[in-house]
Amino acid sequence: MDNTEMKNIQWFPGHMAKTRRMIKSNLSLVDAVAELLDARTPLSSRNPEMDSMTSGKPRIVLLNKCDVADEASTKKWISWFGSRGITALPVDCKSGRGLKSFLPALKNDVLRDLMKKRIENGMSGAPIRIMVVGIPNVGKSSFINRMAGSKRAKVEDRPGVTRTKQWVKLENNVELLDMPGVLWPKFDDQKSAVKLAFTGAISDGILDIETLAMKLLVFLSENYPDSLKNRYGVEAAEDDGGLELLEKVGRRRGMVISGGEINTERAAITVLDEFRSGKLGRITLELPDEE
Repeated sequence: MDNTEMKNIQWFPGHMAKTRRMIKSNLSLVDAVAELLDARTPLSSRNPEMDSMTSGKPRIVLLNKCDVADEASTKKWISWFGSRGITALPVDCKSGRGLKSFLPALKNDVLRDLMKKRIENGMSGAPIRIMVVGIPNVGKSSFINRMAGSKRAKVEDRPGVTRTKQWVKLENNVELLDMPGVLWPKFDDQKSAVKLAFTGAISDGILDIETLAMKLLVFLSENYPDSLKNRYGVEAAEDDGGLELLEKVGRRRGMVISGGEINTERAAITVLDEFRSGKLGRITLELPDEE
């Protein structure tokens, strides 16, 4: 799939336009913004409008799903954000990994000046209010539930289910404002659209699932060949393209239909599902030096 095939991919339902307005109108209610990104796609899963929408509010970045991202790559991204003055933490919101560092980093780093000023003014007991933002399916609800120790936010494994804002009170006098997932009006960078489709942030219905799986297999063969060999027993030949790799996976998994033809649709679904669940190993789709 080349850029000419990708140029019409857009994802901006009406509720996302509403969310953009909601973020701007509620910004004055919070002290900082917590932005959740997918550790596998830290830039592609970042809404480029977020800087302007949050208008200079202190921000902390949570690189979620770090358990399925390449650990060495995640360290590079943390350094990359740090070099730009942004505190970034690797977390896994489903298991809770890394979340104990969130509040200390927030108080001692991101909001250090505010906390100092409150102490000087005798307002140390004032609540800390944080807006939680991120694209659909990046893990905001899992983050809030983990932090609150309850099932406050509805969690569903499909893009764009949180439709309204909600306040969630934590211990230590902290309040989180959960905002609906928001993407941007158009994909100027179609490579980002493909990466988001790999991770499931964009509905599979937007892209042809077999073509998507072929592109993922080519990426894996070039960057993580051991993941294909270990999971499927597949090694890429020099002239293998996406179709050849997909057929090899289908053949190894016994997805052969009448006439010896490979059920490539079934193989594509398997590849994407197993990538998203981490069964192909810890994989990161983009690095800072590529950007």
